[in-house]
Formats: sequence, C-alpha cells, structure tokens
Amino acid sequence: MRVQIRVKPRAGRTRVGGSYGDDTLVVAVQAPAIDGRATAAALTALAQAVGSRSADVTLVAGATSRTKVIDIPDDCGAAFRRLLET
Repeated sequence: MRVQIRVKPRAGRTRVGGSYGDDTLVVAVQAPAIDGRATAAALTALAQAVGSRSADVTLVAGATSRTKVIDIPDDCGAAFRRLLET
C-alpha cells in the first residue's frame, strides 16, 4: 500500500499521528534533517506505529522532501488510517 507522510524534523519527541491535508500522515522525529537521519527515523517510527517490521516500510519518493511517499504492507492500511485520525 502506498501512503504519504509529512516529516517534521527536530521535534521535541517522536510522534506519529494527525493529518496534513486529507491523506498525509504527520511523523514528528527528534532527528535533524541532515544526511537522511530524519527520513530514517521517520520510517522506523512509522513501521512501529503501524505494527510492521522496519524492513517492510520502504521509501518510494521524496528522499530530500518533507513530504514522502512510502510503501507499507497492505495489512497495515487500517492502522495507517487510524493514525490519520488521531
């Protein structure tokens, strides 16, 4: 399943939840946006939040953008939608 996330680097704490627009999940991470650290932290946080292994969450597009396109396992779609609503 292909989804969009909006990464907020240098947050006070790592948090996954809420929406940016209609279908983009907000992922706040403590890591800075330097050398891909925020992206890596966001992928790890998203995997944990939807109940998947980190290896099953893959960056498709947006490596240097705040808005990223991610592939997650199809069976994690319900968890993703719940996170959008929180």
